[in-house]
Amino acid sequence: MSTETDVRNEVRARYAEAATAVSTGAGAACDCCHPGSTCAEEGHAFGPEMYDSLSDEQLPEEAVLASLGCGNPTAVADLRLGETVLDLGSGGGIDVLLSAKRVGPEGKVYGLDMTEEMLALAMANRDRAGATNVEFLKGYIEDIPLPASSVDVIISNCVINLAIDKPRVFAEMHRVLRAGGRIGVADVVAANDLSPADRAERGSYVGCIAGALSFQEYEEGLRQAGFEEISITSTDEPMPGIFSAIVKARKRSGIRARTALSPQLPMVQKSCC
Repeated sequence: MSTETDVRNEVRARYAEAATAVSTGAGAACDCCHPGSTCAEEGHAFGPEMYDSLSDEQLPEEAVLASLGCGNPTAVADLRLGETVLDLGSGGGIDVLLSAKRVGPEGKVYGLDMTEEMLALAMANRDRAGATNVEFLKGYIEDIPLPASSVDVIISNCVINLAIDKPRVFAEMHRVLRAGGRIGVADVVAANDLSPADRAERGSYVGCIAGALSFQEYEEGLRQAGFEEISITSTDEPMPGIFSAIVKARKRSGIRARTALSPQLPMVQKSCC
């Protein structure tokens, strides 16, 4: 993939196919972020299996079938009643609907996605669930269509690795969070000693591998954007040097959001653990 447009178009096509499969009753969405295999080979090694007790949540089946993530960000975001939450790359809406239950009718949850088919599926799932505190937005995670300092928590599930301009994503996350706001993200992260070429050899950009940041790159990118209390914890190693991870951080209290964008993230060569 040579340009941001190329990557976006391939990601959009892949996720549109996944949404269509669910909407038409063809079955579960193909797991776009499952390193090292295809749906036909191993099925949902990520996806719904990353969530405990989904049967107790009474979610629409279509929301569960459309899950393509590598973790459960709502399990680590510590959502509270009345909070405003933003889900970056919200897909079929599973994390938005789970968040909506946790923040209650006093809270608000936004889901942001660039794919028309996923947005249509997510809106249908919202209506099936009867969620009245949910709004889905069309747009890119590099250019979030919300005002500055408007959300308390940002979640995301296996999406940031797909962005070309990650410093811009981190800067946008920082911009829309209120002072003291936090992130709870599930993502694919690479070992520090894997070069970009090593990552590309292990998998494609749309397969969530070539675009994965290393542990230290991720931490430094968040810190440059103005975050603190950063932790990146591996939860699984589906292939050597490639990890599912939970990323947590907080925006400093009482300071203005940074607007300057770092031109690129520094490369580091250290072991991840």
